[in-house]
Amino acid sequence: MKYIDEYRDRRLAKDIARQIARIADPDRSYHLMEFCGGHTHAISRHGLEDLLPPSVRMIHGPGCPVCVLPVGRIDAAIALAMRPEITLCTYGDLMRVPGSNGSSLLKAKAAGSDIRMVYSTLDALKIAEAERAREVVFFAIGFETTTPPTALALKAAVAKGLGNFSIFCNHVLTPAAIQNILESPEVRKLGTIKIDGFIGPAHVSTVIGTEPYEFFADEFQKPVVVAGFEPLDVIQAILMLVHQVNGSRHEVENQYIRAVTALGNEKAQAEVANFFELRESFEWRGLGEVPYGALRLKPQYAAYDAEKRFAMVTPSVKDNPACECGAILRGVKKPADCKLIGTVCTPDTPMGSCMVSSEGACAAHWTYGRFRQKGRCEDATRAVA
Repeated sequence: MKYIDEYRDRRLAKDIARQIARIADPDRSYHLMEFCGGHTHAISRHGLEDLLPPSVRMIHGPGCPVCVLPVGRIDAAIALAMRPEITLCTYGDLMRVPGSNGSSLLKAKAAGSDIRMVYSTLDALKIAEAERAREVVFFAIGFETTTPPTALALKAAVAKGLGNFSIFCNHVLTPAAIQNILESPEVRKLGTIKIDGFIGPAHVSTVIGTEPYEFFADEFQKPVVVAGFEPLDVIQAILMLVHQVNGSRHEVENQYIRAVTALGNEKAQAEVANFFELRESFEWRGLGEVPYGALRLKPQYAAYDAEKRFAMVTPSVKDNPACECGAILRGVKKPADCKLIGTVCTPDTPMGSCMVSSEGACAAHWTYGRFRQKGRCEDATRAVA
């Protein structure tokens, strides 16, 4: 398929892998974190780790908004949906995310709550228009990529005077989370995680651009390469990061030049700024409280804020102690380190959000990674020949 096959050329991938093997110093290690779950799946699906020399290691990062949503926010949504006047609209991947005590939105729906799966914010808006007697709440979630559509839905709701429409806002911010990871004790003090560079998210960067990454690239002296989701995008980004590490550089580079610019989508940013402001703090699963790590509605739009409108309370809930999602999201552990995976935790019976989400690291391991042979080839040149 045009514009797809060109970025999945096996010959070119092997050529880039040879370049990486040639320039990678065998006497040092390169620990590179891919922040986005789309990159994690590309790496697993296309076997990119098998093309890399042993000194180049990939670390899975937070992955996706569903993965990092804390249990308390799921519980709050379930409690809201149980109210008889509420219609809760949500994306499909949130339906099976486990809440506390074995609960989920899917189970709440089966028990009689009016929970409807939608494909876009405008679907929820249409329900609010058609059913004026219902209080329609959209479970808004996502990184910067999905925030503009929520802003446009709010803009339309205001214009149409839809007093029965509101949102439960869980939009989170990527740069704040990357900074939180770099400031974490595992990275700064304990040395549990070594990070030499980041593969920056693709779709997020089409909205926010590359400039927001420049602060922590300079502050923490960690290079960032924004990359697309195709295998050639990812492996070229790895090559660019290895070049930077070898040259002791810490710059923000843009591999995804066909879609990302330095300033991003300024029109989308303006729509978001009209309706949203920063939260002082927001809990991310695995990362804890992240300062300025999420958005909330501005006070003038409180009538559309479900948390204020329905006096929602988010309980403080601990993760399942047997589930390693939190450690996996921080890059401390890999999915294979979790004792639950493949036993009680499968896509049919997920114990944590990393298995539920289509972009979760555990889902990637289950779909692709578990079929890899144990161990890695010591001769990368021979592996790609």
